[in-house]
Amino acid sequence: MGVIEAIVSLLFGGQRNLIKETVEVFRENAEAASERDARYRGAALNQFAAEFAVERKGRFDRFMDALNRVPRPAMALGTLGLFVAAMVDPIWFAARMQGIALVPEPLWWLLGAIVSFYFGARHQVKSQEFQRSIAATVLRAADVSGNIASLRALAEGAGEPVHEENAALADWRAQNDG
Repeated sequence: MGVIEAIVSLLFGGQRNLIKETVEVFRENAEAASERDARYRGAALNQFAAEFAVERKGRFDRFMDALNRVPRPAMALGTLGLFVAAMVDPIWFAARMQGIALVPEPLWWLLGAIVSFYFGARHQVKSQEFQRSIAATVLRAADVSGNIASLRALAEGAGEPVHEENAALADWRAQNDG
């Protein structure tokens, strides 16, 4: 009994568990991993909450935010309205377009600059997102072509033709063409 007690106290004595400590060298402690994961997710949620926290804004700030949302929809709806006006009353529309023809060229340049600056930042963000998506697609292209080659090899190995004709479609074409 003394030898077994000495071995057990050696393995589990002194508030330690030698077997558990040895296993954790080779395998991650699932409970500790869950705790780390929970802390990580909590920190990420706190960061998102801080990022998207709604600030208490005054009337002027809310008015300016609302005003900044008006130009894009107003321009789009105004353009559609011009098309409708041209169809409903072509004479009225032609008279308005004659007035626009009298606008001096420097004023058109100024309008173009204002619209370019207003929409330029959004265009730049969208074009950068588009370039990132193209880069991600190009990176996946090698995997996709490898997968297709593997699928073709599987189909040929199973004795099935790679491009089998649809029998139902062939019957339907024969009935409707003839």
